[in-house]
Amino acid sequence: MERVNVSILGRELSLACPSEERQKLVEAVRHADQLMLKIKGSGNASVSNERIAIMACIQMASDLLSVRAVDGPFAGVQYGDFKKKIEELNTLLDDGINELKGL
Repeated sequence: MERVNVSILGRELSLACPSEERQKLVEAVRHADQLMLKIKGSGNASVSNERIAIMACIQMASDLLSVRAVDGPFAGVQYGDFKKKIEELNTLLDDGINELKGL
């Protein structure tokens, strides 16, 4: 583990991460900071940093759920739909197993 010093909305933070994850962490922090600055710049000046962080979190979650697989059997399927389909399949499997146990 190594310490990585970052800045989000002008606030300095020291985070720990495995050495091989350092670059990914720095890029994630940069993305979050840019999004938060954009939100802060487009809204009411009196909005708290906590509210800005929540709004940025919701935006990033929405973006993640909208990402589509680029290849393979799930090409073109959005992550959120893929996750929902896996949950449906798990339910079907659980129901089938429970039915077999009842025999």
